[in-house]
Order: sequence, then structure tokens, then C-alpha cells
Amino acid sequence: MAAKSIYIKGIGEILLKKTKRAKRLSIKVKPFDGVMAIIPYYVTYKTAENFIREKQEWIKQSLVKMEQIENKRTVFTENTSFCTLYRCLKIEKAKGNRFYTQITNNEIKVKYPKDIPLRDERIQAGIRKAVEKAWFIEAWELLPKKTEELAKKYGFQYKSLNIKNTVSRWGSCSYDNRINLSLHLMRLPEYLIDHVILHELCHTIEKNHGKSFWTLLEKVSPGARKLAKELKNYDARIY
Repeated sequence: MAAKSIYIKGIGEILLKKTKRAKRLSIKVKPFDGVMAIIPYYVTYKTAENFIREKQEWIKQSLVKMEQIENKRTVFTENTSFCTLYRCLKIEKAKGNRFYTQITNNEIKVKYPKDIPLRDERIQAGIRKAVEKAWFIEAWELLPKKTEELAKKYGFQYKSLNIKNTVSRWGSCSYDNRINLSLHLMRLPEYLIDHVILHELCHTIEKNHGKSFWTLLEKVSPGARKLAKELKNYDARIY
């Protein structure tokens, strides 16, 4: 995959990606990813740049919407009430200049350097990393057991299960039936967690999203299309 970046005044940096899978030139504007142009190999970068300039107004409108979504992320303070399934976040100013985190049985403890503002992006990123570490611990406590139980209940077989900090998808299943789940499933209601796991288990039999797949998923997860639509109300990158 070939790629390059360009800068357009009023929009900012745009990533141009060439891929053999692209059948047409398209532009994507996603929260935390920015603006990206997907380009078929036979299309030149110059053609893509001209296309982007033609779509400047649409891109600018999309960037406004993207910023609104990004602004939904929590800005953590010492008064922020934030809990995972089993633990609550506790933030304190340290006496020294060390950033410190500790995951206990019921808390996510964070101490930030006294000379750095709590709203500094480095501190906010550190807090998020601590929260995600707690989710990771909790995910390994819950998801393997839940996947095994659902597989046994509905007669599915899978080769292995892994949990990753993925934000682009809630789960995936390889052609040799290795299932990957996102630790961010821990933020979903339990019935949606079950739906995602069953979705991936169905892929151990049906490898695409054709009619047979949805028929199978509907059998094990009634109202599957409605649940899939509800899942779109959540974003793994926003919390």
C-alpha cells in the first residue's frame, strides 16, 4: 500500500492511500483519524488532490461534525466520576514529579506530577492508559468464559481467543477460526457483548455477511440487525 500526505489550507493534513482493493476514489473523515483519501492504484495523486479540492466544502462540514464527536471524550479531573465494571477511578496530585498508576481490586489510582496541569494531554493520555489497563484485566476475567459458554450453548467451535485494544472493530474472526475481541467490549451492556461474541462465532461457519450469515446470527441472537444498529451508537474511541 502506497501513501503520502498533502496539506490543504482550511482543511489541514490529508493522508492519501493507494490500495488495490479500492474500485473508486473516495474520501473518509473519521474522529481521531482525520481526513483520508482512498485511491485506486490506477489513479494519480494529482487527480486525487484535484478531487479533494472539489470536495472542500463537504470536508469542512464533516470536520465540524468530527470535532463535535471528539469533544464528547471525557476530560478527566479529580472530581470525575468514572468507573469500569469492577473499579472506580481516583485521581490525585502527587507530591513529586512522577506520574503513577496502580490497579487494585476496586480502584484505578492515578497520581499526576504537581508541576503539570491535569488537563495536559500527556496526563490525560496516561489516565486513559490506566483505564484501558483495568478494562484489559476485566476483559480477560469475563470474555473468555462468556465466549466458551456461548460456543457450547449453540454448538460453535473456535480455535483460539485473544483480546486486544482495538478501536476500529469490536471483534473479528479469521479464516482458521481464531477470534479477536476488543477490550472496549467491557463498556457495552451485557446483551451487546453477547451479540458481538455470537457475531464472531457465526463467522466460524459463515465467513462473510451474506444472507446465510444473518440467518444463522438471527437464530442465536434474535433481533440481530436491530442489535447491530444499536451497536453503532457506541464508539470505542470515545469515553
